[in-house]
Amino acid sequence: QVQLVESGGGSVEAGGFLRLSCEASNTYMCMGWFRQAPGKEREGVAIIDSNGRTTYVDSVKGRFTLSKGNAKNTLYLQMNSLKPEDTGMYYCAAGYGFGGFCYTVSKFYNYWGQGAQVTVSS
Repeated sequence: QVQLVESGGGSVEAGGFLRLSCEASNTYMCMGWFRQAPGKEREGVAIIDSNGRTTYVDSVKGRFTLSKGNAKNTLYLQMNSLKPEDTGMYYCAAGYGFGGFCYTVSKFYNYWGQGAQVTVSS
């Protein structure tokens, strides 16, 4: 049974930082973090492929850093300079990509974690 176990998250003031972690029961070509704010669609935040190449949504570039642990099934999202608009439920996701590439599109991810709440107050 595939499992993605998330940890981290919480509540911080604007300008603060948080770190999310995700441990997967297997390794996957594509892993990443998506988030969903109330009343909004789920969006891809950052993804990483099996070669370590990362892709970020424009709104988090320069503030968030996605990395893998020494065990390649572990994922970390360091979130700095947090803004109120970063508030939402953050989901770890894993999948096999499409055509040999990974995308920040949720339909290409087969497995999802339970979610970790991130709240940033102004």
